[in-house]
Amino acid sequence: MARTRVKICGITRLSDALAAIDLGADALGFVFYLDSPRWIAVDTARAIIAKLPPLINTVGLFVNAELETVRNVVAATGIDLVQFHGQEPADYCAQSPRPYIKALPAKPGLDFNALGRQYAGARALLVDSYHPQLAGGTGVSFDWSLLCAPRSYPLILAGGLSSANVAAAIVAVRPYAVDVSGGVELSKGIKDPAKMREFIAEVTKIERHS
Repeated sequence: MARTRVKICGITRLSDALAAIDLGADALGFVFYLDSPRWIAVDTARAIIAKLPPLINTVGLFVNAELETVRNVVAATGIDLVQFHGQEPADYCAQSPRPYIKALPAKPGLDFNALGRQYAGARALLVDSYHPQLAGGTGVSFDWSLLCAPRSYPLILAGGLSSANVAAAIVAVRPYAVDVSGGVELSKGIKDPAKMREFIAEVTKIERHS
């Protein structure tokens, strides 16, 4: 089994970003969605990113934002990847100023391979728990069997992951990467180094025994 990458999302503090990297995270997510409790100001994100070591991917999360807003944030912060987490159509995503990830809700009946073809320009599809009002960050997992069919796209698995269930999720789904936010927090936007350590240890444990 190939190594499962880890993305820690909802970073709001430099200390949390550096701790996540030291513990083995591959990517850090910054939420530029004002209605999120993990929202981060552009200036704060820029200051954090400027102090990160090399070879770490930074991801900016947007929800139904104007393309000009996305372009401005990318230019100001230098983020590496854009994550579209709303109802953005493929032609909109294709205009991203950086390579993009498209997030999709885990709704029963969705044909994720068809969506992978629709968003063929995406570097990966991220599948998150569905909530009628919230755009991610629910802390609730979903039925992973929705993703067990053979896939034609790289998958990032999100939605209610924690050290208690991430190993089982990897065994069930075999994703390219896992994305965690609330499962490694003390409070919304404030990460817990002990929980991040436990989470990443569970991911690497599966790799050692696979």
